[in-house]
Amino acid sequence: TQFAQESIYNLLPRQEEKPVKPARYISTFRPSVKREAQENKAQWKTMGPAKVAVPSPKNFLQKHSKEPKLPARKKEQDSKKLPALSVPRRADRPVMGIQSKKNFINTNAVAAITGLPKKPQPIYVDRRQGDKYLLETSGLVPKYIKKKDFGVTPKYVTKRNEEEKRAQEEYEASILETLKKRAMKRLSDEERTSLLQGLKKNWEEVYHEFQRLPVQIDTIPKKLNKEKLETQMKQLEHDIEVIEKHKVIYIADE
Repeated sequence: TQFAQESIYNLLPRQEEKPVKPARYISTFRPSVKREAQENKAQWKTMGPAKVAVPSPKNFLQKHSKEPKLPARKKEQDSKKLPALSVPRRADRPVMGIQSKKNFINTNAVAAITGLPKKPQPIYVDRRQGDKYLLETSGLVPKYIKKKDFGVTPKYVTKRNEEEKRAQEEYEASILETLKKRAMKRLSDEERTSLLQGLKKNWEEVYHEFQRLPVQIDTIPKKLNKEKLETQMKQLEHDIEVIEKHKVIYIADE
Protein backbone atom coordinates (compact mmCIF):
# COMPACT_ATOMS: atom_id res chain seq x y z
CA THR A 1 0.00 0.00 0.00
CA GLN A 2 0.99 3.64 -0.23
CA PHE A 3 1.37 4.01 3.58
CA ALA A 4 3.85 1.11 3.86
CA GLN A 5 6.75 3.18 2.56
CA GLU A 6 8.73 5.07 5.20
CA SER A 7 10.23 8.50 4.71
CA ILE A 8 12.42 10.65 6.89
CA TYR A 9 10.22 13.62 6.17
CA ASN A 10 7.33 11.92 7.92
CA LEU A 11 9.21 11.92 11.26
CA LEU A 12 9.04 15.70 11.64
CA PRO A 13 5.81 17.06 13.08
CA ARG A 14 3.79 19.09 10.63
CA GLN A 15 1.78 22.15 11.46
CA GLU A 16 -1.62 22.17 9.84
CA GLU A 17 -2.30 25.33 7.94
CA LYS A 18 -5.91 26.40 7.84
CA PRO A 19 -6.95 28.02 4.59
CA VAL A 20 -7.82 31.68 4.93
CA LYS A 21 -11.29 32.42 3.63
CA PRO A 22 -11.61 35.53 1.45
CA ALA A 23 -13.76 38.38 2.64
CA ARG A 24 -17.42 37.96 1.81
CA TYR A 25 -18.61 39.99 -1.16
CA ILE A 26 -21.07 42.73 -0.25
CA SER A 27 -22.69 44.70 -3.07
CA THR A 28 -22.45 48.47 -2.99
CA PHE A 29 -26.13 48.70 -4.01
CA ARG A 30 -27.35 46.71 -0.99
CA PRO A 31 -28.54 49.72 1.07
CA SER A 32 -30.41 51.26 -1.87
CA VAL A 33 -32.07 47.93 -2.70
CA LYS A 34 -33.19 47.50 0.91
CA ARG A 35 -34.57 51.02 0.98
CA GLU A 36 -36.51 50.58 -2.27
CA ALA A 37 -37.90 47.23 -1.10
CA GLN A 38 -39.08 48.80 2.15
CA GLU A 39 -40.72 51.72 0.35
CA ASN A 40 -42.51 49.52 -2.22
CA LYS A 41 -43.50 46.78 0.17
CA ALA A 42 -47.09 48.01 0.45
CA GLN A 43 -47.60 47.75 -3.29
CA TRP A 44 -47.17 43.97 -3.25
CA LYS A 45 -50.10 43.24 -0.98
CA THR A 46 -52.63 43.07 -3.82
CA MET A 47 -52.49 41.80 -7.38
CA GLY A 48 -54.08 44.43 -9.63
CA PRO A 49 -56.25 47.32 -8.46
CA ALA A 50 -57.41 47.23 -4.84
CA LYS A 51 -61.04 48.02 -5.72
CA VAL A 52 -62.71 46.37 -8.71
CA ALA A 53 -66.03 47.62 -10.11
CA VAL A 54 -68.68 44.96 -9.60
CA PRO A 55 -70.75 44.28 -12.76
CA SER A 56 -74.41 45.13 -12.62
CA PRO A 57 -76.81 42.13 -12.44
CA LYS A 58 -79.00 43.73 -15.11
CA ASN A 59 -76.25 43.44 -17.77
CA PHE A 60 -76.49 39.69 -18.23
CA LEU A 61 -75.90 37.88 -21.53
CA GLN A 62 -79.13 37.63 -23.49
CA LYS A 63 -80.14 35.34 -26.30
CA HIS A 64 -79.11 36.42 -29.84
CA SER A 65 -77.40 39.51 -28.41
CA LYS A 66 -74.11 38.82 -30.23
CA GLU A 67 -75.64 38.15 -33.64
CA PRO A 68 -75.19 40.89 -36.30
CA LYS A 69 -78.26 43.07 -36.73
CA LEU A 70 -79.46 44.23 -40.14
CA PRO A 71 -80.28 47.89 -40.67
CA ALA A 72 -83.93 48.93 -40.54
CA ARG A 73 -85.80 48.55 -43.82
CA LYS A 74 -86.65 51.80 -45.54
CA LYS A 75 -90.12 52.33 -46.84
CA GLU A 76 -90.46 52.72 -50.59
CA GLN A 77 -91.30 56.23 -51.62
CA ASP A 78 -93.31 55.26 -54.72
CA SER A 79 -94.46 51.67 -54.62
CA LYS A 80 -96.66 52.08 -57.72
CA LYS A 81 -93.72 52.92 -60.02
CA LEU A 82 -92.04 49.75 -61.24
CA PRO A 83 -88.57 49.64 -62.76
CA ALA A 84 -88.24 49.24 -66.52
CA LEU A 85 -87.87 45.62 -67.52
CA SER A 86 -85.53 44.39 -70.24
CA VAL A 87 -87.76 41.38 -71.01
CA PRO A 88 -91.28 41.44 -72.49
CA ARG A 89 -94.21 41.32 -70.12
CA ARG A 90 -96.39 38.31 -69.76
CA ALA A 91 -99.34 40.07 -71.42
CA ASP A 92 -97.32 41.21 -74.46
CA ARG A 93 -97.92 39.40 -77.76
CA PRO A 94 -95.43 39.18 -80.66
CA VAL A 95 -96.23 40.85 -83.98
CA MET A 96 -97.53 38.19 -86.33
CA GLY A 97 -98.22 38.07 -90.06
CA ILE A 98 -95.23 40.07 -91.37
CA GLN A 99 -93.77 38.44 -94.49
CA SER A 100 -90.86 39.41 -96.74
CA LYS A 101 -90.53 38.66 -100.46
CA LYS A 102 -86.71 38.95 -100.37
CA ASN A 103 -84.82 35.98 -101.79
CA PHE A 104 -82.07 35.51 -99.27
CA ILE A 105 -80.41 32.70 -101.25
CA ASN A 106 -79.90 34.81 -104.36
CA THR A 107 -78.89 37.85 -102.33
CA ASN A 108 -76.24 35.92 -100.42
CA ALA A 109 -74.95 34.33 -103.64
CA VAL A 110 -74.59 37.72 -105.38
CA ALA A 111 -72.88 39.21 -102.31
CA ALA A 112 -70.42 36.30 -102.20
CA ILE A 113 -69.62 36.59 -105.94
CA THR A 114 -69.27 40.35 -106.21
CA GLY A 115 -67.80 40.96 -102.76
CA LEU A 116 -64.07 41.50 -102.16
CA PRO A 117 -62.18 38.62 -100.58
CA LYS A 118 -61.47 39.00 -96.90
CA LYS A 119 -57.90 39.97 -96.22
CA PRO A 120 -56.10 37.84 -93.65
CA GLN A 121 -55.10 39.65 -90.51
CA PRO A 122 -51.33 39.99 -90.01
CA ILE A 123 -50.13 37.89 -87.11
CA TYR A 124 -46.86 37.03 -85.43
CA VAL A 125 -45.61 34.10 -83.37
CA ASP A 126 -43.04 34.06 -80.62
CA ARG A 127 -41.49 30.81 -81.81
CA ARG A 128 -41.95 28.20 -84.52
CA GLN A 129 -44.42 26.14 -82.50
CA GLY A 130 -45.78 29.04 -80.45
CA ASP A 131 -49.17 30.69 -80.27
CA LYS A 132 -50.36 33.24 -82.81
CA TYR A 133 -51.00 36.89 -81.86
CA LEU A 134 -52.37 39.84 -83.80
CA LEU A 135 -49.62 42.07 -85.15
CA GLU A 136 -51.77 45.21 -85.04
CA THR A 137 -52.05 45.28 -81.25
CA SER A 138 -48.57 43.94 -80.48
CA GLY A 139 -46.75 47.28 -80.63
CA LEU A 140 -44.38 46.06 -83.35
CA VAL A 141 -46.07 48.15 -86.05
CA PRO A 142 -44.52 51.67 -86.11
CA LYS A 143 -47.77 53.65 -86.02
CA TYR A 144 -46.12 56.60 -84.34
CA ILE A 145 -44.45 57.70 -87.60
CA LYS A 146 -47.92 58.53 -88.98
CA LYS A 147 -48.60 61.09 -86.29
CA LYS A 148 -48.89 64.74 -87.30
CA ASP A 149 -46.26 65.84 -84.79
CA PHE A 150 -43.76 63.08 -85.65
CA GLY A 151 -40.24 64.49 -85.94
CA VAL A 152 -41.28 67.89 -84.58
CA THR A 153 -39.41 69.26 -81.60
CA PRO A 154 -41.68 69.33 -78.56
CA LYS A 155 -42.76 72.70 -77.27
CA TYR A 156 -41.24 72.19 -73.83
CA VAL A 157 -37.82 71.45 -75.39
CA THR A 158 -38.01 74.60 -77.55
CA LYS A 159 -39.07 76.66 -74.55
CA ARG A 160 -36.26 75.24 -72.41
CA ASN A 161 -33.65 75.93 -75.11
CA GLU A 162 -34.86 79.51 -75.44
CA GLU A 163 -34.69 80.00 -71.69
CA GLU A 164 -31.17 78.57 -71.57
CA LYS A 165 -30.06 80.81 -74.44
CA ARG A 166 -31.57 83.88 -72.81
CA ALA A 167 -29.96 83.00 -69.46
CA GLN A 168 -26.57 82.55 -71.19
CA GLU A 169 -26.90 85.93 -72.93
CA GLU A 170 -27.81 87.62 -69.65
CA TYR A 171 -24.86 85.95 -67.93
CA GLU A 172 -22.44 87.03 -70.66
CA ALA A 173 -23.82 90.58 -70.53
CA SER A 174 -23.33 90.71 -66.76
CA ILE A 175 -19.79 89.33 -67.14
CA LEU A 176 -18.95 91.95 -69.76
CA GLU A 177 -20.32 94.68 -67.52
CA THR A 178 -18.27 93.39 -64.61
CA LEU A 179 -15.13 93.16 -66.75
CA LYS A 180 -15.60 96.69 -68.01
CA LYS A 181 -15.77 97.90 -64.44
CA ARG A 182 -12.62 95.95 -63.54
CA ALA A 183 -10.77 97.03 -66.73
CA MET A 184 -10.36 93.49 -68.08
CA LYS A 185 -10.36 92.32 -71.70
CA ARG A 186 -11.33 89.09 -73.36
CA LEU A 187 -8.69 86.92 -74.98
CA SER A 188 -9.44 86.43 -78.68
CA ASP A 189 -9.58 83.01 -80.32
CA GLU A 190 -6.33 83.58 -82.24
CA GLU A 191 -4.49 84.61 -79.07
CA ARG A 192 -5.94 81.64 -77.19
CA THR A 193 -4.86 79.23 -79.95
CA SER A 194 -1.32 80.69 -80.15
CA LEU A 195 -1.01 80.59 -76.34
CA LEU A 196 -2.13 76.97 -76.28
CA GLN A 197 0.35 76.01 -79.01
CA GLY A 198 3.16 77.77 -77.18
CA LEU A 199 2.42 75.93 -73.95
CA LYS A 200 2.38 72.57 -75.77
CA LYS A 201 5.68 73.41 -77.48
CA ASN A 202 7.25 74.30 -74.12
CA TRP A 203 5.95 71.03 -72.66
CA GLU A 204 7.54 69.04 -75.49
CA GLU A 205 10.88 70.78 -74.95
CA VAL A 206 10.80 70.05 -71.22
CA TYR A 207 9.75 66.47 -71.93
CA HIS A 208 12.67 65.91 -74.35
CA GLU A 209 15.04 67.30 -71.74
CA PHE A 210 13.47 64.98 -69.16
CA GLN A 211 14.03 61.98 -71.43
CA ARG A 212 17.72 62.85 -71.76
CA LEU A 213 18.26 62.37 -68.03
CA PRO A 214 20.51 59.47 -67.03
CA VAL A 215 18.93 56.24 -65.87
CA GLN A 216 20.82 56.20 -62.58
CA ILE A 217 20.34 59.39 -60.58
CA ASP A 218 22.80 59.12 -57.70
CA THR A 219 23.82 62.71 -57.03
CA ILE A 220 21.98 65.63 -55.48
CA PRO A 221 22.24 67.95 -58.55
CA LYS A 222 20.72 65.23 -60.75
CA LYS A 223 17.85 64.75 -58.30
CA LEU A 224 17.21 68.49 -58.12
CA ASN A 225 17.24 68.77 -61.92
CA LYS A 226 14.78 65.88 -62.24
CA GLU A 227 12.40 67.40 -59.65
CA LYS A 228 12.62 70.76 -61.43
CA LEU A 229 11.68 69.23 -64.79
CA GLU A 230 8.78 67.28 -63.25
CA THR A 231 7.44 70.46 -61.62
CA GLN A 232 7.62 72.37 -64.91
CA MET A 233 5.81 69.56 -66.77
CA LYS A 234 3.00 69.42 -64.17
CA GLN A 235 2.55 73.19 -64.28
CA LEU A 236 2.43 73.23 -68.10
CA GLU A 237 -0.06 70.33 -68.13
CA HIS A 238 -2.28 72.20 -65.65
CA ASP A 239 -2.18 75.39 -67.74
CA ILE A 240 -2.98 73.51 -70.96
CA GLU A 241 -5.93 71.74 -69.30
CA VAL A 242 -7.32 75.04 -67.97
CA ILE A 243 -7.11 76.77 -71.37
CA GLU A 244 -8.65 73.80 -73.21
CA LYS A 245 -11.49 73.56 -70.70
CA HIS A 246 -12.48 77.24 -70.84
CA LYS A 247 -13.20 78.69 -74.25
CA VAL A 248 -13.66 82.24 -72.95
CA ILE A 249 -10.68 83.69 -71.05
CA TYR A 250 -10.38 87.19 -69.60
CA ILE A 251 -7.11 88.84 -68.62
CA ALA A 252 -6.43 91.99 -66.65
CA ASP A 253 -4.90 95.00 -68.39
CA GLU A 254 -1.45 95.92 -67.23
